[in-house]
Amino acid sequence: MGAGPPIQELHYDDAPNVDTVPGPNSRRLLERQREVDSSAVAYPEDIPVAFEEGKGATVRDVDGNTYIDMFAGIGVLNVGHANPYVLDAVHKQADKLVHTVDFPTEARIELIEKLDEIAPGDLSGNNRVVFGGPTGSDAIEASIKLAKYNTEGSGLVAFRGAYHGATSGAMSITGNKKFKGNYTPLLSDVVHAPYPNPVEMGKSPEAAVEHALEEVQAIFEDPYGGLANPAGIFVEPIQGEGGVVVPPKGFLQGLRDVADDHGVPLVFDEIQSGLGRSGQWWASEWEGVTPDVMTSAKALGGTGFPLSATIYHEDLDTWDAGDHAGTYRGHVVAMRAGTRTIEYIQEHDLLAHARDLGEYIRGRLREAGEGNPHVADVRGRGLFVGCEFVDAEGNPADDVADAVQDYCFEHGVLVWKAGRHGNVLRLLPPLVLTEELAETALDVIVDAIEAATTATQRAD
Repeated sequence: MGAGPPIQELHYDDAPNVDTVPGPNSRRLLERQREVDSSAVAYPEDIPVAFEEGKGATVRDVDGNTYIDMFAGIGVLNVGHANPYVLDAVHKQADKLVHTVDFPTEARIELIEKLDEIAPGDLSGNNRVVFGGPTGSDAIEASIKLAKYNTEGSGLVAFRGAYHGATSGAMSITGNKKFKGNYTPLLSDVVHAPYPNPVEMGKSPEAAVEHALEEVQAIFEDPYGGLANPAGIFVEPIQGEGGVVVPPKGFLQGLRDVADDHGVPLVFDEIQSGLGRSGQWWASEWEGVTPDVMTSAKALGGTGFPLSATIYHEDLDTWDAGDHAGTYRGHVVAMRAGTRTIEYIQEHDLLAHARDLGEYIRGRLREAGEGNPHVADVRGRGLFVGCEFVDAEGNPADDVADAVQDYCFEHGVLVWKAGRHGNVLRLLPPLVLTEELAETALDVIVDAIEAATTATQRAD
């Protein structure tokens, strides 16, 4: 087949279409899950539903309710649920060969070549790729090892508000104290600098960047900066879990300059922001700043298959055989899916589509926030969108974000939250979301914001 059907043909025609939610079948499965599954299960606590099937930017639950999906499995399904162009390759590959560790296959080499084709800046044509296990955390662990191996350093610079994963090294550079508090000690030589969030800091964008970079420079240059032997700087070009925080212009370049001045790798975590999510292949391309190391996962597996990769400049390829390993670094089905995903995005010009549709979505949210004191900020790039809520005193209002999410669920639109205080509406729809579906979803979201903030004002 060619590069698959146009995005208009990918979705359920009846979305959104919901009756009472959760329905009886969802409630039954949720109860069964509570009886047998881990107490660490989190997502059904916010959206109590059991899913049956999905198409494009729509998903259907076990009771037949159909939703517009503005979440995409935390940004995994960039080309949508069950994309036929991706699944065609998946079915053919699964019938032949699934697992090869790191023996060469056509699927492996083709994906590496495709990643080189879309690599940012001078990483293109000058990189190596190491595949990892099933999650983005594995790619972060590989990047930490790579930085330490090449610098013989031990210290890591990361940022407040950051999320990098749930394994030991990834948690160490994650900012959330509660998330990692029960698992200390983790990596001990980590310093977290401020991430330039003008809303959080109460500063202008320029002042926020200046302050953040001064703090980073001090870590390296101040004799009492606290980091004796630095190995690398680790940063999200757009913070995801931190609240879809887009750093103001100059921050990423400033980090590039500090890393160069002190001879350490600059590592960009593009796990949530990459593979077209921001309207560029990589969010760092918005600022024209190229990292030494870049991590990818989530959407890399095409249609939900687990695969992660660390892409790094070839000058850092100093490992000996076996210095980094992982059983699932040869998931050839996921590799086929990854290549097909990149091809589909290219063929259907989904980067431009994400930029245009993202502008529309943010515009609708800004209109909803005009004159509304509870909408503090609307931000993002491409189809990576955040809307931050505050109370009458300007403090984070997680109850408003909760109410918006609940209203949307009850009206057939799936949204999620983020931010240090859980007060940011985070939209991560598949890149195949159509203008028609976006308009319908935003009608619901805008109504949800009005209902939630009106209720808050009455309570105040």
